[in-house]
Amino acid sequence: MTKKINSISEIVHEYDAIVFDQWGVLHDGKVSFEGAIECLNGLKKSNVKLAILSNSGKRSLSNADRISMMGFQSTLFETIMTSGEALWTDISSNIINEKKFFPIERDKGDAKLWAESLDVSFEDTVHSAQAILLMGLPDGDDLINWTDILEIALDLNLPLYCSNPDLLSPRPGGKLITAAGVLAHHYRECGGRVVFYGKPHVEIFKKLQNILNSKRILMVGDSLDHDILGGFSAGWDTLLVKCGIHAPEFVRNNDTITLKKIINLKKCKPPTYLIESVK
Repeated sequence: MTKKINSISEIVHEYDAIVFDQWGVLHDGKVSFEGAIECLNGLKKSNVKLAILSNSGKRSLSNADRISMMGFQSTLFETIMTSGEALWTDISSNIINEKKFFPIERDKGDAKLWAESLDVSFEDTVHSAQAILLMGLPDGDDLINWTDILEIALDLNLPLYCSNPDLLSPRPGGKLITAAGVLAHHYRECGGRVVFYGKPHVEIFKKLQNILNSKRILMVGDSLDHDILGGFSAGWDTLLVKCGIHAPEFVRNNDTITLKKIINLKKCKPPTYLIESVK
């Protein structure tokens, strides 16, 4: 049964490491959430290892720079792992053989910045590509904006490498937008080959666990589909934050009833703990 807590400090002594999602948990993409910085500063004093595990198509350093600008000191974290970093590593290690990619990115230039020092090229048309690189979606785009491109890729039998499996992404003001994972799942449903990097796929959890060299780990996230499912699959305890993706469902409703409805609807695993926000 999921236990509701008021502060992470209530359970910090039970863990060697606490891993946080970013968007919808620590910040909204623009500013840090109230109390989040103070909470992490306090946890750090408890000598627990802190880390970030993010479904960001960008590399770890880019994410470290971004959260530092929001007030989270880089010294707080043992490591910052992103799905984009995991994909970059596999290409760098020649685990992935394709060299010519058609990029789908949130902002123009994201792919070239991400690929610095990699021996790859980015094609202007999908016809000259060997694979699709799906890093993110421009804000406001939906599946319909990319259907034609994906149909061509299917005809060409191109693999799609998805470094952001999220289905929704939070934005300031509680807004939720379509995220890159929607395209990846559509492509797979249509028969395309998709390689996912990031949550909820257990490989990235195991990789982070090896880096942390810890056994008692808590995953803190706002998505039952990604953070909670992935943490559960890795054998970690999990803490669901209400203020993120599922916030609209929790508003003015009983927490226990709402959580049960979401779990039954999504056929997913319940979190170990539930909390209003990171505090």
